[in-house]
Amino acid sequence: MEKSLLIVVPCYNEEEILHASHEKLSVYLQNLKTKGLVAESSKLCLVDDGSKDKTWEIIADLTSKNPSTAGIKLSKNFGHQSACLAGLLENTEDFDAFITIDADLQDDINVIEKMVKSFLDGSHVVYGVRDDRSSDSFFKRMTAESFYKVMQKMGVPVVFNHADFRLMSKEVIRELASYKEVNLFIRGIIPTIGFKSDKVFYARKIREAGESKYPLSKMLAFAWNGITSFSTTPMRLVLWFGIFNFLLALGITAYVLYSKLVGITVQGWTSTLLPMAYFSGSNMIALGLIGEYLGKVYQEIKARPRYIVEQSQNLNG
Repeated sequence: MEKSLLIVVPCYNEEEILHASHEKLSVYLQNLKTKGLVAESSKLCLVDDGSKDKTWEIIADLTSKNPSTAGIKLSKNFGHQSACLAGLLENTEDFDAFITIDADLQDDINVIEKMVKSFLDGSHVVYGVRDDRSSDSFFKRMTAESFYKVMQKMGVPVVFNHADFRLMSKEVIRELASYKEVNLFIRGIIPTIGFKSDKVFYARKIREAGESKYPLSKMLAFAWNGITSFSTTPMRLVLWFGIFNFLLALGITAYVLYSKLVGITVQGWTSTLLPMAYFSGSNMIALGLIGEYLGKVYQEIKARPRYIVEQSQNLNG
């Protein structure tokens, strides 16, 4: 029996590229159906993450003309991870496999066939991994690769050069639904679920239209969210930082006592002010980091919804 596939596409202010992306994905999905790799009931699902442009109007028009395209409109901008989650959880029981891919199609859709074949061979998760980032600027490539290296060093279980382009089976999505955290970092969650996994490799493409929704500031915020959601390493670093400060304080104390004993008079405010500023600054860093973790605990305890669906079209499988 052929397996059904849902391709989930989170969209935020994508009016410039959405028509072209939908056309490419629709043609590709139809080819998979023609080859008998996926069932005729397979669909695309476009998730509007509270866009401020005409993204939802375009999605509504596409779904009205294409029964193989579904649409979900979130009530506001919940963020990329929540938009992906909405597309997956709102359709879990209607499809056998799910693929998430960004609307800019910088991830190569031509490896989707390899993902599907790996799934049919028994893989429950197939990661799309970028092994060629030559289309990126040097700065983008450097910061992106540094992002993955830092995440791994901090103990976050991410796949190097893998973003959110992946295939997952229905069984994996069911388990993903049991992860209730509000601070979502899906690319770190999926490896913790387990099941048989595989990788496909591709070259990252140039964005054809519109602007990137992940400038450096958002990438840094995303990285920080991932680290603090999965790793206590920063807290451990604060402990070692505190030990270093304590040893430094002992050194300063020994210097002061030595100066007193040998009769050296220390004049001026510098020798007093600098240690005070240093230690007070380090204490503020430590308190700020602890506050970051407490803030996350506060958000999780409130258990507010990770997304709210305002409208949907063609959802039933």
